Amino acid sequence: HGALRLLVVDDDLAIRSFVQVALEDEGYEVHTAADGKDALTCVAAMAPGGPDAVLLDMNMPRMNGWQFAAAYRATEVPPPHGAIIVMTAATDAAQWCRDVNGDACLGKPFDLDDLYRTVEKQTRRAA
Repeated sequence: HGALRLLVVDDDLAIRSFVQVALEDEGYEVHTAADGKDALTCVAAMAPGGPDAVLLDMNMPRMNGWQFAAAYRATEVPPPHGAIIVMTAATDAAQWCRDVNGDACLGKPFDLDDLYRTVEKQTRRAA
Protein backbone atom coordinates (compact mmCIF):
# COMPACT_ATOMS: atom_id res chain seq x y z
CA HIS A 1 0.00 0.00 0.00
CA GLY A 2 2.88 2.33 -0.73
CA ALA A 3 0.70 4.80 -2.60
CA LEU A 4 -1.76 5.42 0.23
CA ARG A 5 -1.47 8.91 1.69
CA LEU A 6 -2.37 9.76 5.27
CA LEU A 7 -2.69 13.05 7.11
CA VAL A 8 -2.04 13.07 10.87
CA VAL A 9 -3.48 16.14 12.64
CA ASP A 10 -2.56 16.61 16.30
CA ASP A 11 -1.18 19.55 18.28
CA ASP A 12 0.92 17.15 20.38
CA LEU A 13 4.28 16.75 18.61
CA ALA A 14 5.05 13.49 20.42
CA ILE A 15 1.83 11.85 19.23
CA ARG A 16 2.24 13.26 15.72
CA SER A 17 5.78 11.90 15.46
CA PHE A 18 4.90 8.51 16.98
CA VAL A 19 2.02 7.97 14.55
CA GLN A 20 4.01 9.26 11.57
CA VAL A 21 6.98 6.96 12.18
CA ALA A 22 4.76 3.96 12.90
CA LEU A 23 2.76 4.40 9.70
CA GLU A 24 5.76 5.22 7.51
CA ASP A 25 7.28 1.95 8.75
CA GLU A 26 4.17 0.25 7.34
CA GLY A 27 4.73 1.85 3.93
CA TYR A 28 2.25 4.73 4.06
CA GLU A 29 3.07 8.23 2.84
CA VAL A 30 2.40 10.36 5.93
CA HIS A 31 1.83 14.12 6.09
CA THR A 32 1.40 15.92 9.41
CA ALA A 33 -0.23 19.10 10.68
CA ALA A 34 -0.37 20.71 14.13
CA ASP A 35 -3.93 22.05 13.83
CA GLY A 36 -6.93 22.20 11.53
CA LYS A 37 -5.71 25.26 9.62
CA ASP A 38 -2.39 23.62 8.76
CA ALA A 39 -4.27 20.44 7.90
CA LEU A 40 -6.45 22.21 5.32
CA THR A 41 -3.29 23.62 3.73
CA CYS A 42 -1.89 20.07 3.59
CA VAL A 43 -5.08 18.74 2.00
CA ALA A 44 -4.89 21.41 -0.71
CA ALA A 45 -1.22 20.61 -1.33
CA MET A 46 -2.05 16.90 -1.69
CA ALA A 47 -4.45 17.57 -4.57
CA PRO A 48 -5.49 16.04 -6.81
CA GLY A 49 -7.12 13.48 -4.63
CA GLY A 50 -6.27 14.51 -1.09
CA PRO A 51 -5.41 12.04 1.67
CA ASP A 52 -6.77 8.49 1.75
CA ALA A 53 -7.41 8.96 5.47
CA VAL A 54 -7.09 11.70 8.09
CA LEU A 55 -6.15 10.81 11.67
CA LEU A 56 -7.70 13.68 13.57
CA ASP A 57 -7.24 14.97 17.10
CA MET A 58 -10.22 17.01 18.29
CA ASN A 59 -8.91 19.55 20.82
CA MET A 60 -6.42 21.79 19.01
CA PRO A 61 -5.66 25.52 18.90
CA ARG A 62 -6.55 27.78 15.92
CA MET A 63 -8.90 25.25 14.30
CA ASN A 64 -10.18 22.22 16.21
CA GLY A 65 -11.23 18.83 14.92
CA TRP A 66 -14.89 19.73 14.51
CA GLN A 67 -14.08 22.84 12.48
CA PHE A 68 -11.54 20.98 10.37
CA ALA A 69 -13.91 18.09 9.64
CA ALA A 70 -16.64 20.45 8.42
CA ALA A 71 -14.21 22.41 6.25
CA TYR A 72 -12.54 19.24 4.94
CA ARG A 73 -15.82 17.68 3.85
CA ALA A 74 -16.65 20.94 2.05
CA THR A 75 -13.31 21.21 0.19
CA GLU A 76 -12.98 21.03 -3.54
CA VAL A 77 -11.05 17.77 -3.33
CA PRO A 78 -13.12 15.40 -5.45
CA PRO A 79 -15.09 12.81 -3.46
CA PRO A 80 -14.81 10.31 -2.06
CA HIS A 81 -13.07 12.15 0.74
CA GLY A 82 -10.62 10.07 2.71
CA ALA A 83 -11.84 8.49 5.91
CA ILE A 84 -11.71 10.53 9.11
CA ILE A 85 -10.26 8.59 12.04
CA VAL A 86 -10.85 10.48 15.28
CA MET A 87 -8.00 10.22 17.83
CA THR A 88 -8.99 11.35 21.31
CA ALA A 89 -8.59 10.59 24.99
CA ALA A 90 -12.07 11.94 25.71
CA THR A 91 -14.59 9.68 27.38
CA ASP A 92 -17.21 10.75 24.83
CA ALA A 93 -15.00 9.77 21.90
CA ALA A 94 -17.75 7.79 20.17
CA GLN A 95 -20.09 10.79 20.28
CA TRP A 96 -17.38 13.08 18.93
CA CYS A 97 -16.79 10.63 16.12
CA ARG A 98 -20.49 10.75 15.22
CA ASP A 99 -20.49 14.56 15.50
CA VAL A 100 -17.98 14.86 12.67
CA ASN A 101 -19.29 11.89 10.65
CA GLY A 102 -16.05 10.13 11.48
CA ASP A 103 -15.40 6.72 9.98
CA ALA A 104 -13.55 5.29 12.99
CA CYS A 105 -12.34 6.23 16.45
CA LEU A 106 -9.01 5.57 18.15
CA GLY A 107 -9.07 6.13 21.89
CA LYS A 108 -5.83 7.56 23.29
CA PRO A 109 -3.67 5.97 24.39
CA PHE A 110 -3.81 3.39 21.60
CA ASP A 111 -1.32 0.68 20.77
CA LEU A 112 0.29 0.05 17.40
CA ASP A 113 -1.96 -2.91 16.62
CA ASP A 114 -5.05 -0.72 17.04
CA LEU A 115 -3.48 1.98 14.89
CA TYR A 116 -2.47 -0.39 12.08
CA ARG A 117 -5.77 -2.28 12.11
CA THR A 118 -7.87 0.89 12.05
CA VAL A 119 -5.88 2.58 9.29
CA GLU A 120 -5.78 -0.56 7.17
CA LYS A 121 -9.53 -1.06 7.49
CA GLN A 122 -10.31 2.57 6.64
CA THR A 123 -7.95 2.74 3.65
CA ARG A 124 -8.76 -0.66 2.14
CA ARG A 125 -11.43 0.91 -0.06
CA ALA A 126 -8.93 3.49 -1.35
CA ALA A 127 -6.33 0.94 -2.43
